[in-house]
Amino acid sequence: MKAVFDKVSYQCSKTVTKSYSTSFSLATKMLSSSIRSDIYNIYGFVRFADEIVDSFHEYDKEDLLNHFEDDLEKALSQRISLNPILNAFQHTYHTYQIPKHLVDSFMKSMRMDLTKKEYSTESEYKEYIYGSADVVGLMCLCVFVKGDKEKYEALKESAMALGSAFQKVNFLRDLKADYEELNRTYFPYINLAELDEKSKNRIVEEIRDDFKKGYLGITKLCNDSKFGVYTAYKYYNKLLDKLVKTPPLEIKNTRIRVPNYQKFGLLAKSYVNYKLNLVQ
Repeated sequence: MKAVFDKVSYQCSKTVTKSYSTSFSLATKMLSSSIRSDIYNIYGFVRFADEIVDSFHEYDKEDLLNHFEDDLEKALSQRISLNPILNAFQHTYHTYQIPKHLVDSFMKSMRMDLTKKEYSTESEYKEYIYGSADVVGLMCLCVFVKGDKEKYEALKESAMALGSAFQKVNFLRDLKADYEELNRTYFPYINLAELDEKSKNRIVEEIRDDFKKGYLGITKLCNDSKFGVYTAYKYYNKLLDKLVKTPPLEIKNTRIRVPNYQKFGLLAKSYVNYKLNLVQ
């Protein structure tokens, strides 16, 4: 029965989320059970595409991405795939009518990572951020608003800002890996080889501005999604605070993390704020 295969597919996406990101997995657990699986499905899809361009160095990445994209197109058109991750994603894609251009923009940014090593202009930088992060926030927003087009449009800018903030925090945290291992630099106005406090603070201010815009949207989400998104927001703010306190040289040489005990502490505080209606 296809129902059994679908169930296995959704479980695969959940396993991918838990295996690759304890923080995102924790935040997703705070969502209503009615939408939790769909967020796992979105994460599984974007995670696999990202792994192709970031991790599979011993293989022909372009060939792998081509095959993945071909399978994606078939999954979306045929509403089934023997790739369980894509089978799960196509279900969420069709259930919540995720616009195809969001998927296309995401894949375009993933393809840019195959060859592009430096983003020297603001327009290039924004295009990449939009495709790699903003559209992921918009895909999730499609699930959160359950097809309400008016609410989607009202929250669209905030969802994009939050996606941008998360991505830029990741860029700053993963500076060592991106610069030394993948030979990539994303920030167009920063010489990462000579990162100093002034340059770091410019990045931080940009992220803080994105967080402010993103938070406005969180306060307007329905209760089945608000706490989960707020938890992710608090986690990334905590990570940014740690990066602010970390000297540039250490950021360039170490991957900054939020320990698990602090993550659970953040979860407890977030829950109290949420229950006291302070998320508004």
